[in-house]
Amino acid sequence: MFGKGSRVLLLQELLKDWPCTFTGAKYSVPVVGVTENSKAVKPGFLFIARKGEKVDGISYIEEAIRLGAAAIVLDRPLSIDISCDTPLIIVPDCRKFLSHASARLSGNPSERLTIIAVTGTNGKTTVSRFIGQLLSGLGVRAAVIGTLGVFIDGVRATYDIPSMTTLPAEYLHPLLRDCEEKGITHIVMEASSLGLSTNRLEDCEIDIGILLNVGADHYDEHGSKEAYIQAKQKLVHMAKHLVVNRDDDACIDMIKNATKPITFFGTGETADIRLINENGAYQVKISSYDYELTLPVFEMFNQMNALAAISALHILSFPLKDILTNTRLLSLPEGRMQRIERNGVTVIIDYAHTPDALKIVLQSLAKECRERIITVFGCGGNRDKGKRKEMGEIAAFYSSTVLVTSDNPRNENPLAIIQDITAGFVSESPNVQVEIDRAKAIQRAIANASAGDIVLIAGKGHEKTQHIGEEILPFSDVEIAEQALLANI
Repeated sequence: MFGKGSRVLLLQELLKDWPCTFTGAKYSVPVVGVTENSKAVKPGFLFIARKGEKVDGISYIEEAIRLGAAAIVLDRPLSIDISCDTPLIIVPDCRKFLSHASARLSGNPSERLTIIAVTGTNGKTTVSRFIGQLLSGLGVRAAVIGTLGVFIDGVRATYDIPSMTTLPAEYLHPLLRDCEEKGITHIVMEASSLGLSTNRLEDCEIDIGILLNVGADHYDEHGSKEAYIQAKQKLVHMAKHLVVNRDDDACIDMIKNATKPITFFGTGETADIRLINENGAYQVKISSYDYELTLPVFEMFNQMNALAAISALHILSFPLKDILTNTRLLSLPEGRMQRIERNGVTVIIDYAHTPDALKIVLQSLAKECRERIITVFGCGGNRDKGKRKEMGEIAAFYSSTVLVTSDNPRNENPLAIIQDITAGFVSESPNVQVEIDRAKAIQRAIANASAGDIVLIAGKGHEKTQHIGEEILPFSDVEIAEQALLANI
């Protein structure tokens, strides 16, 4: 799967200075890998029998032993008897040990790489891509790891890894080792709140941590807004140098007690790296120097995303003149303000799935739209019910017509989700329509659009599937929109 394979360490080396209790005679057994997925166990692997939300790893211990597990790691007493002499190790925290063992077995590659981690409710993918593009423009070999996968020197790379914004440690560290072996020197990664809270980056040395913003998302998964913010705040403690959005009050609160170097970016005079808008012409101001900022993306929020990327490279001591020379080459990721135009109708596909993101996108489109804005959106099931009504209100306020539809309903009733969204509409309106079938909603919106109209399809962006019940079905907003535009000639 990766490069030249893992290092081989004796179990006693992995356990050195690690608080644990040990049962078994094979203390010097060689270890070649670590996993919490019993089906991925190979001879010489440690199996981390962690208790998850739905399943308990203890149930898979026998399977792991049959597949050749060198030892079993738990963070609680074993409640069953196992019929072999496989070592049992009890540690304080399975996730932290998984991170520790993954890093050690991979040779701690983050110690030798330059790691930039980006967190924020909105903009992680775009900022990460911008940083990767700027580094490539400067002749630096870089990998970008995040929601869209792994990109090395701007080209998508194929790895047998889960599709997650922030990779679990057992995949992350071998990937970092592989990048190092390929001559990559800089890694840019998205640090999600869930990735941070579950210790996926615990043993990853982070040189620069970027705090973009804090909005409404993942509250249900963390238990509260406060817990969500605390999860993101972990990056403050992990990174050696911070890049912080001076315009975001929540980000400022997060770094109040930080004692490490901080570089602020923003639009106000107190920002170290400042974005100035002079009648539509943007400039970057650092100290007493003003520099013209040339971007092929014009929305204010993407100018700010570019500023965050510029700030990271400035900290790494790249000449600002060289950085800004390359900003004209920046391009947005797939599914981020992605435009399709035909016969005067503009379709925008965007990942906006939070209230803040939807509002920012609609505000931007309102400035350029000559006629009507038609918005198609829904909210995901089994996720943050509290944001649904607010998103309904935002869509109705900025749009001439709103089609409320499904967006990965998962195990929730799609109609119940839609009812939560439409509770945000002040009153019933003929300009608010409901169409549970997302494809039909997109087709109807485009069929009703005329020259000068903008159709915003929000919520899924780059995604190529629709999660309905227990099924994950092929589905692409982009493909449906392209077909609808052709049919609308």
